[in-house]
Amino acid sequence: MFRNVYVYNADAVSPQGRLHQVEYALEAVKQGSAVVGLRSRTHAVLVALKRAPSELAAHQRKVLKIDHHIGIGFAGLTSDARVLSHYMRQLALSSRLMYTRPLPISRLMSSLADRAQLNTMQYGKRPYGVGFLVIGVDDTGPHLYEFNPTGNCFEYHAMSLGARNQSAKTYLERHLDEFADASRDELILHGLRALRETLPQNKQLERAAVSVAYVGPGADADPRSPHVRDGEKFSLLEGDVLASWFDDLGPSEREQAAQARAEQAAAEQATADGAPRDAMDEN
Repeated sequence: MFRNVYVYNADAVSPQGRLHQVEYALEAVKQGSAVVGLRSRTHAVLVALKRAPSELAAHQRKVLKIDHHIGIGFAGLTSDARVLSHYMRQLALSSRLMYTRPLPISRLMSSLADRAQLNTMQYGKRPYGVGFLVIGVDDTGPHLYEFNPTGNCFEYHAMSLGARNQSAKTYLERHLDEFADASRDELILHGLRALRETLPQNKQLERAAVSVAYVGPGADADPRSPHVRDGEKFSLLEGDVLASWFDDLGPSEREQAAQARAEQAAAEQATADGAPRDAMDEN
């Protein structure tokens, strides 16, 4: 009976110091389709894998625009993502109306974290079952933040969320030194390669199931200003527009490793087959 109190109440801490409802919310994020984010000194990029609920359904949206200089990719419950994205848009709009300036990314993340944290300590509420990767540009440059149901927000150079995200993290860690000076196109290519690592071995990355978004210099300027360069505001790319990047993907790291093992095995077999012949020639 007492165990149910800890399991079903978000504000009850178990004797082991655990908040079960928060852990369930984090598990919902892990079950969502993968999202990869990375940034350089000039740009920030999101790459997301879209899922279709059934063969008859269209792919669900995984990347949402918040403002001209902010966008999010999410993993977890779509309904919770819709509610929180609406809240974030309200904050961004209020900043432009009241202060005539774009909302700083750090202030947005602080407000979002405070709202989510309240649901982990109030009776009758549950934590949001969704995680975000947030990209944006402000006076200090491009940013990439992770938000999770605990109410924590952290800034990253590169990060991934969702199912099999550890495979993407491994790729990002191996290539981290290349991101700082990368161009927008190079960042997108790295993001696609990292996202591909999250797929099962028998599946290929398809253009129809991928969303790519980026934001660059000048995105935080007044939208009516002529100084905002086209394409540097938050932009979403899908479908055939991604063809050039898919053509440059090349083999995955798993395929390269498998090919290397096959070549090594063939070389060892050739060496083993050649050894008896050499011995016979000497005799």
